[in-house]
Amino acid sequence: MAREEVTVALLGGGTVGTSVVELLTEHAEDFRERIGAPVRLTAVAVRDAGKARPGIPSELITDDAVAVASSGVDIVVELMGGIEPARECILAAMAAGSSVVTANKALLAEDGARLFKAAEQHEVDLSFEASVAGAIPLLRPLRESLAGDRVRKVMGIVNGTTNFMLTKMDEEGVEYADVFAEADALGYLESDPSLDVDGHDAAAKAAILAELAFHTRVTLADVHVEGIADVTADDMAAARDMGFVIKLLAIAEKIDGSEDSGVIVRVHPTMLPRTHPLAAVRESFNAVFVEADAAGQLMFYGRGAGGHPTASAVLGDLVAAARNRVSGSRGPGESTYTALPVLPIGRAYTEYYVNLDVADRPGVLASVATAFAENGVSIQVVHQEGHGDDAGLVVRTHLATDAALEATVEQLRGLDTVRRVVGVMRVEGDEQP
Repeated sequence: MAREEVTVALLGGGTVGTSVVELLTEHAEDFRERIGAPVRLTAVAVRDAGKARPGIPSELITDDAVAVASSGVDIVVELMGGIEPARECILAAMAAGSSVVTANKALLAEDGARLFKAAEQHEVDLSFEASVAGAIPLLRPLRESLAGDRVRKVMGIVNGTTNFMLTKMDEEGVEYADVFAEADALGYLESDPSLDVDGHDAAAKAAILAELAFHTRVTLADVHVEGIADVTADDMAAARDMGFVIKLLAIAEKIDGSEDSGVIVRVHPTMLPRTHPLAAVRESFNAVFVEADAAGQLMFYGRGAGGHPTASAVLGDLVAAARNRVSGSRGPGESTYTALPVLPIGRAYTEYYVNLDVADRPGVLASVATAFAENGVSIQVVHQEGHGDDAGLVVRTHLATDAALEATVEQLRGLDTVRRVVGVMRVEGDEQP
């Protein structure tokens, strides 16, 4: 029996919400054909119902989000962001029998298990493609297209603001404080800039990616996070001299061991060789690099934010959820069957860059090399910069654990030949023979 319509309610009337309404209206006939029934928007809940919202019919606007969420429509689209009242509204929508489409990375990373459980209990869909990397089709390939493969590592640029800032620092040689001011003036930073520059936004996305890639539960609290505030123009110059570029990467990887297999999820500034595909991702674009057993290396690239790009991902989920309503089926739920532990950052295994301010006298290099050797960290390259009071050493290591490198740095700080450890950074994507 043909379905007369699919009803949709929207929570959030900001940039993305307005784009969703505009595209639903503009392409209504296409959506009807793709879904098998017309889509009817029933309400748009906003914080301030008195504010003018061009693009959204005024008769649909209300400030009662809970009532809209509880109205029993086919699909509730949540674009409010934050933890509450978004969580309350999503749970209310599911209890009323509505499938949910959300872009709420923070809520999914903090309490995704509860949302998935509610979706299972009420036999509805929970879709969230727009929560990571905007318009880039990424989560559905991880969740479905690679379901027959084994993912080993996911590594990506998932915050456009910090990528814009680091691109400026690399290409123009400006300091962090200057590029921060420029990003702020352009409106790129969140109202709380720490979400961008301290890595918290990327960390929430990393948790979602890790859970999908490795079929194990990962929350925001499991992610090791470092921001970009300590990256200097000198770091950028040193990276450039070595053929590298610095990016803020979200990295999730599976570690295999005889008794202690698990996953490590981390966000931090990283040196990448300029030949790596992610190194060419400039300004506010996002890209994610996936390594899988059978598929090999894959990269997903595109706009990571913005009204229409993010709305594209939201509407992709909406169409899939609507098709399920029409056919009486459901999409995939949570997959955490591996139940792998999340391992500490100390277990991460990579190369490192260490920048040292040293005394210019005999024996300096020997004492530095001894500190590395005593902690089992092998030196790959040493480069001396300057003389006298400006003497410095830049060291690149071979592969080592994060714990071994941390112990090395602590020992270096105790040497009378080392005045200061200027910078330490992980190196990824530099395959050794």
